[in-house]
Amino acid sequence: MGTDAYISPLSERYASKEMQYVFSQDMKFRTWRRLWIALAETEKELGLKAITDEMIEELKAHKDDINYDVAKAREKEVRHDVMSHVYAYGQQCPKAKGIIHLGATSCYVGDNTDIIVMNEGLNLIKKKLVSAISELAGFADKYKDMPTLAFTHFQPAQPTTVGKRATLWINEFMIDLEDLEYVQDSLKLLGSKGTTGTQASFLELFHGDQETIDKIDPMIAEKMGFKACYPVSGQTYSRKVDTRVLNVLAGIAASAHKMSNDIRLLQHLKEVEEPFEKNQIGSSAMAYKRNPMRSERIASLSRYVMVDALNPAITSATQWFERTLDDSANKRISIAEGFLATDGILELVLNVVDGLVVNDKVVRKHLMSELPFMATENIMMDCVNAGGDRQELHEEIRELSMQAGAHVKRDGLENDLLDLIAADKMFGMTKEELMERMKPEDYVGRAPRQVEKYLAEFVRPVLDERKDLISAGGEIKV
Repeated sequence: MGTDAYISPLSERYASKEMQYVFSQDMKFRTWRRLWIALAETEKELGLKAITDEMIEELKAHKDDINYDVAKAREKEVRHDVMSHVYAYGQQCPKAKGIIHLGATSCYVGDNTDIIVMNEGLNLIKKKLVSAISELAGFADKYKDMPTLAFTHFQPAQPTTVGKRATLWINEFMIDLEDLEYVQDSLKLLGSKGTTGTQASFLELFHGDQETIDKIDPMIAEKMGFKACYPVSGQTYSRKVDTRVLNVLAGIAASAHKMSNDIRLLQHLKEVEEPFEKNQIGSSAMAYKRNPMRSERIASLSRYVMVDALNPAITSATQWFERTLDDSANKRISIAEGFLATDGILELVLNVVDGLVVNDKVVRKHLMSELPFMATENIMMDCVNAGGDRQELHEEIRELSMQAGAHVKRDGLENDLLDLIAADKMFGMTKEELMERMKPEDYVGRAPRQVEKYLAEFVRPVLDERKDLISAGGEIKV
């Protein structure tokens, strides 16, 4: 395609080649042919005399060399994509021509392929999600002991550690992985149900033999690598299935968005930096800038995926009776783009986490500037143990904290709370004694232990079971 036509940014800029193949024409139409072979094999194995081994071998010989030119020319005449490909396949397989698609409706290839494609897409998403969790686990372990200022309402709160904060990101991705595996494990094929889901055509083919017809869907499912087909349907599988799948992708997007927001805020504070290449330009006007463009792109794509999840939900709710076709155009855009965008998000997540830089001196500087406020309760308790009055000490330290806060916020000065306390006879402590209480690691609670326990008991077992899925950092195109 030239420069005079629209090209999707998802394929040009964001999604991997692997995910693009999953939603490619080759994947789609080769799967159609595999389904036609599975149907013919099943019908023959169940006793349909019209189908021979020779026909099936002919179908198999041409399952991958799709004659697109013939299919496209035919579709211009008949305006029906499935029948065009049935015709094209028949041109290559003259002996089997008459039994291709026997007893099936268009949704046999269309809907079953959609499930197969989504399953393959979930396989790739799962691989990258597990890899992202693995990268984050390494980061959390590396920085489990490094104290950092924690925030509630983006206001300084009690300290945590850099590694503990990373476990919050991991935990959300772990929830997403659990959801993904549950939904993927529940995926079933449509099978071959016929025009309104009644399998009426097979009653004709098999002369009313109900027990034989009951075997069709399980046999097709097994041949296509699935455990089962949905037990009932109209012409299509329930579009609620698409809703469940896109909700999984939207969950991953939400987790990635939250993590990317945290990184963007931390980069503003200069505590962390996402990867920045040697020749990368941060701004066309301000040459010194190092914008967190990868994290911003994660947020941008994530919002798209979260909103995109509404498409299958609305489509599912508006289907009429056994089948309408107002799902088709929406479905072929929303499902593919949801997967392509999520794939791009996870590539970015892998790339950012793999190269995330922690500026430890800045982290410590920010923490130490706030730590005197946070240490006041410990200081007060020491004074009580030395004979002081808790209520009087509390009021005095409140007054001094307000003074120090005013010096910082109103006057732009350094935090001088420790100087104010040292000068107050009520506390009876020197500046040196107070400084001994300014050890950040004394204020992080159980954060290092929580990281160790979480990784050892919850994350590592999951990663060990899926170690064959793990790969290193992601690649980005632009």
